[in-house]
Amino acid sequence: MKPRDLAELLLLGALWGASFLFMRMGAVEFGPFALVFLRVAGAAALLLPLLALQGHWGALRTHWRPIALIGVINSALPFLCFALAAYVLSAGLMGVFNATAPIWTALIAWAWLGERPAAMRALGLVVGLAGAAGLAWSRAGLKGDAAVVTPLVGAAACIAATVLYGVAANYSRRRLAGVPPMATAAGSQTAAALVLVAPALWAWPAQPVSPAAWGSAVALAVLCTGLAYILYFRLIAHTGATNAMTVTFLIPVFAMAWGWLVLGERPELDMLAGAAAILVGTALTLGLMRRRAAPATAPIKP
Repeated sequence: MKPRDLAELLLLGALWGASFLFMRMGAVEFGPFALVFLRVAGAAALLLPLLALQGHWGALRTHWRPIALIGVINSALPFLCFALAAYVLSAGLMGVFNATAPIWTALIAWAWLGERPAAMRALGLVVGLAGAAGLAWSRAGLKGDAAVVTPLVGAAACIAATVLYGVAANYSRRRLAGVPPMATAAGSQTAAALVLVAPALWAWPAQPVSPAAWGSAVALAVLCTGLAYILYFRLIAHTGATNAMTVTFLIPVFAMAWGWLVLGERPELDMLAGAAAILVGTALTLGLMRRRAAPATAPIKP
């Protein structure tokens, strides 16, 4: 990796890690539907002109149905899950749960595509899922500040989001192989915005929203989604999917750091232990702890 590629990888990890911070700062005032709609609509507004400049409108028109489905299961629904969890879970904890996405991707590939993992990768599945289960269990008895959402519900929402990421990754492999990445990115964000526009209008906050919450929504759309997609595809083009995939390990670190620096959310012992187990399991699952690793599934965007 060249120094510029490494800098872009760190920036991407910082942006995707910050997405959990901005969800924490915006979810309560906007509510999940309005916040996620602003996120995907803003990202679509940034990505669609780039798609036109690249001349890939034809690919979007040809493959719009599977791209629209990806927009629902890889953006709209998981973003809603994380926005719900943001009521009661810290930014760092959500980032840790997000790191299980490659593990679910491998499990779903095993169940759906018959891709049986080798022994070390199977061990990684067990270790990673044990870490996620233990972390969720440690939060089960805690009481949340929200009237309906509890920490256990928040943990379950995070896990549901990562399972959806796993489904989307495997579906993309089957239906969108060879489609220009920008067509998938711009089209999926547009589809997610169209799906969410009615629920967002119905659930739009009745009270004025603070400038901080608006700033969080804009940052989620422009920085953590639109710009992050651009950086991610640049890294794949310049360094390959395996190197770009290492951002998976940076996201929870940055998520914990942002939550600590901005919101004073100190990482707790169970979070650190769970993060260690999940990241070791993820590394084993992706084949990154072998001398000669096979190409692995690309990471999922938070």
